[in-house]
Amino acid sequence: MKQIDLKETYKMFSVVIPLYNKANYIQKAIESVLSQTMQAFELIIVDDGSTDNSLQKASRFKDVRIRTVQQSNAGVSVTRNRGVEQANFPYIAFLDADDWWHSEFLMEMWSLILQFPQACLYGSNYYYVKHGQHKVEYKGLPDGFTKGYVDYFAIYGRSFCVPFNCSFVVVQREAFLKAGGFCPALNLGEDLDLWIRLTLTGKVAYLNKPLAYSNQDVVAEHRAIGTHRLHDPARHILFNLDYLSSEEKASVTLKHLMDGLRVRSLLPYYLSDEYTQQVMTILEKVDFARHPFYYRFIYKMPKSLLKRYLQVRRSGANLKRSMLACRKELI
Repeated sequence: MKQIDLKETYKMFSVVIPLYNKANYIQKAIESVLSQTMQAFELIIVDDGSTDNSLQKASRFKDVRIRTVQQSNAGVSVTRNRGVEQANFPYIAFLDADDWWHSEFLMEMWSLILQFPQACLYGSNYYYVKHGQHKVEYKGLPDGFTKGYVDYFAIYGRSFCVPFNCSFVVVQREAFLKAGGFCPALNLGEDLDLWIRLTLTGKVAYLNKPLAYSNQDVVAEHRAIGTHRLHDPARHILFNLDYLSSEEKASVTLKHLMDGLRVRSLLPYYLSDEYTQQVMTILEKVDFARHPFYYRFIYKMPKSLLKRYLQVRRSGANLKRSMLACRKELI
């Protein structure tokens, strides 16, 4: 891995923001970059053919470090790759247009890079923002862990809570280009796909300190995940993992992680009459013995009964939320 020239550390980060119809959020994202305590960055905003006034809002910022690139709508993978192509500095810090950073994010990432220079992928813990509340969820890290090199597959497979995404991660540009960047064919799990490929060839360093905000309060139709919409399997990572077959056989932690993601994420496709057989073909390769019995239970249950079971669970959850809301109002 290329060593850092300390004389060049003032030229550290190219921040890349992909922008598509995020007019209500982009100002906050940009402001969080410009307010960083470490000011050694350039900001590249790639507008992916927005049809609202996102680009106009982004263009209001007059800072010589900001560059805006426009393109016809091509998807988030192509958009992020375009930003990296335009980058001048050795480390790429990605930020989604609806998320934002703590003011110390870049400074802390710089410190992490200097302390653990052999890594090609760096990240920090983050706040999960839902209904205005900021939470830090368990990431599978060892007790007392503060910072250092980590086994990405192992920590993710302990919690199944995302340790990295494109708003609290820094990638060495050289490693990014060598790995081929984000896969343009994917629009769901494209980041996970890249993190896996980077992890298979290089080290990963992590700072267990929340320095970014993952915004779950975004309007549903503007979110790629967390909705009931089913993406085309051809563009979903879990339907396109044949390239990992040999790596999964060689790595217990990778196999455990990917099987866990399969059983947790493919249920909506399984319930769809259109994709049942595709899902069953994938599930036949899953080692269910290493995962909670619940998943064996639901995938063996008759589909009609499973749908009823899940409907009852959702109704119970909705009732519980309503009761909690009423209790808060009374208090």
